[in-house]
Amino acid sequence: MPIEFIVAFVVLLLVLALATQPLAARLGMPHTSVLVISGAGVAYFMTLGLGIDTGLRAANFHDLIFYVFLPVLIFDAAFKIPLGELSRNLTPVLFLAIIGMLLTTSFSAGLLYYGIGHDTGFPWLAALMAGALLAATDPVAVVAQLKTLGAPERLGVLLEGESLFNDATAIVLFTILLTLATMPEADVTIAVGVFKFFQVFLGGGLIGAAFGLAGRALLKLSTEGTYRVAVTLAAAYGSFLIAEAVLHVSGVMGSLVAGLVIAGAMDRNEGAGSQVDFFWSALAYIANGSVFLLMGFTITVAMFTERWLAMLIAIAAVLAARAATTFGGLGALNLIMKQPVPLPYQSVMVWGGLRGAVTLGLALSIPIELDYWFTIQSMAFGLVLFTLLVQAPSMPWLIRRVGVIVR
Repeated sequence: MPIEFIVAFVVLLLVLALATQPLAARLGMPHTSVLVISGAGVAYFMTLGLGIDTGLRAANFHDLIFYVFLPVLIFDAAFKIPLGELSRNLTPVLFLAIIGMLLTTSFSAGLLYYGIGHDTGFPWLAALMAGALLAATDPVAVVAQLKTLGAPERLGVLLEGESLFNDATAIVLFTILLTLATMPEADVTIAVGVFKFFQVFLGGGLIGAAFGLAGRALLKLSTEGTYRVAVTLAAAYGSFLIAEAVLHVSGVMGSLVAGLVIAGAMDRNEGAGSQVDFFWSALAYIANGSVFLLMGFTITVAMFTERWLAMLIAIAAVLAARAATTFGGLGALNLIMKQPVPLPYQSVMVWGGLRGAVTLGLALSIPIELDYWFTIQSMAFGLVLFTLLVQAPSMPWLIRRVGVIVR
């Protein structure tokens, strides 16, 4: 693809992201939903109307998400989450993000396996892979709505904190399952899977801690804003790339832990701290907008004509699993917690567990050599569209209905 076309396309992404924000506000829809629709509309106009091939395919979409956008989104979320509120709610956050995610994966996998009912074309391993990637949450749109409506900070932290650790767990689990799916059947054992899970998960965390501590040391050398921006940028991408591409452990855990460690050493409210905060807000805005625009560009009609039933089964399975895990798990956990999670919060968390960049990136990383790759990819796109076009727009009504608004 000519370089001038690439530059023009990047500019088009930015223009669309900026132009659709006031449109989304006017329509009363989440910006991400309008971005997907806009991306699909532009792609079809360019292809059918102008005869221009955008050149975007599943493989390079996955690379863009994982190596360009995902480090930004993960680091930004970890860097900005209120650490005090997170520490006070660490028990429910970690329960939902680890135990809850594993339960959601298992429950969803069972419903998907028996719902599709095709042992050869969609075996148990395929169902587990689908369950893992569909369990990854992305509450960006919901958290923005919560802040706009004046909902309690604790509710936003519960959703953001769960998503932050949930994504890391889901990616590690999916990666292990994908590795097992491409291994000779004789080498696939539960012990191998468990060992690799902890190796990848903990290894990524250690890399992130090392980069985070190095970043904290470098931040002591200067309080100048540009310098501090460069330090955080190096920590975000360095931890991700060294963990993922060099040591083959979790890059997401690397960026996540690096962000949390550095956040504890920086006051973002004044001086250089506010400059760093602004930089990451702008970068995350561009990354998040680009992901959903790219999703719109890569949607195919065949997904809806050939895999519509699989999409519906996936949506039903994930909603049922999310409700069972959240209501059941937090209901039991409330019996031992000093600060229980109220039922209205749980309701918002069930419906507000949207899917986004991580789910898309994982679905697009499945090799086409696996017979079920298109089925899982179609499920992922269908679920993301449902969360963006149905769940996200209905969140303001639900938030008011359950009575979590404080003003």
